[in-house]
Amino acid sequence: MRQHTDLSHQIVDRAVTLASHSSWETLRLQDIAADLHISLIDIYHYFAEKEAISDAWFDRADQHMLNAMQSEEFLMFHNRDKFQHLMLAWLESLAANRKVTRQMILSKLEPGHLHIQIPALLRISRTVQWLREAAYQNSTLPYRAFDEAVVTGIYLVTFCCWLTDDSSRYQRTKRCLEKQLRLASILGFIK
Repeated sequence: MRQHTDLSHQIVDRAVTLASHSSWETLRLQDIAADLHISLIDIYHYFAEKEAISDAWFDRADQHMLNAMQSEEFLMFHNRDKFQHLMLAWLESLAANRKVTRQMILSKLEPGHLHIQIPALLRISRTVQWLREAAYQNSTLPYRAFDEAVVTGIYLVTFCCWLTDDSSRYQRTKRCLEKQLRLASILGFIK
């Protein structure tokens, strides 16, 4: 199992590094295999397609977000502060390769590729569910549907802001997130 983890991490790392020198669009699985001195079948054992590599990249962000809740001080935060802390941790894990991350997102939005777009929507839902769980957002039906829609909106607006944010230390994104969380709190969606 250790080799699986190591090689799959190496594949993701090399894919992101190679794409940062060219682009995610032009990156081919053959490029990754050649760079790592492995075969395409080695990549196939872990990733059935290039999109699965980008999903693994976002899974890392989810894991980073969940690791951010491991401190004792996190438990003392109000839900609004938990959401902010978790969302910023998620973005932080992607920050060193924001350009490639943006290219990954754009490739998922390419028209006519429903086989990529539908899983991308499910990917967003999965991240939002982990975000809600980590922030102890425990609403139940019928309010859960509204709550999930609000948190999804906050996540998407913040992520889109971050993708285009060239301000120092992402101050524009932080203000955007704070504003949304404040409004959600006023409306009673986040305590």
